[in-house]
Amino acid sequence: MIKLRAPLFITRHVLFALVVGGVSGVVFMFFLIEFDHFTSSNEFCLSCHSMSYADDFYRQSVHYNSPSGVRASCGDCHVSEGIIMATYDHAVGTKDLIKQLFGPDYDDPVVNTLHLPEAAFAARDWFRKRDSATCKRCHAQEAIMGTRANTAAIHQEDAEGKTCIDCHINLVHRPVPERLTFKREAWNAMVEEEFGLEPGAAATVMGEH
Repeated sequence: MIKLRAPLFITRHVLFALVVGGVSGVVFMFFLIEFDHFTSSNEFCLSCHSMSYADDFYRQSVHYNSPSGVRASCGDCHVSEGIIMATYDHAVGTKDLIKQLFGPDYDDPVVNTLHLPEAAFAARDWFRKRDSATCKRCHAQEAIMGTRANTAAIHQEDAEGKTCIDCHINLVHRPVPERLTFKREAWNAMVEEEFGLEPGAAATVMGEH
């Protein structure tokens, strides 16, 4: 009868290390899954008061009030699919937390609105780099029919070389012009009028932050 023997390098200590390492790896993966799930939730994102301004517009959008009942969460749109990429997104996203803690007072609605364009441009860049992958979780381009004339044809014939965010901006949060047409002076003037500030006050606030 042939007797199987473990290789000589598999000592008791090596075996113990392999078991501990394996169990630790499994526990760590479960931790990452739960961590990503928790940090992708609306409740987590809204734990920062500054995000309540984004939430106000989100709740008025079709991504929140969909006739079909499908509701996209913060994580559905802003966190990549898969444990590795989701963890990467959250790791990169810590820079926003650092800005929240040590940067301008984003809880101030004036400061928040003044800095909103840069946040929107960064978000759009993020979508473009990923070919709008999070949009495509729910929307299959080839299945888009729409209710307006030529909607299907536009998505089939005119969308070549484009990604969702190239055409579909300002769907969920406060409208911000595209980077190429954005004018800081006009945006500042709009904020000053909305919040009853003196002309030039927005530039002062931006200079202070």
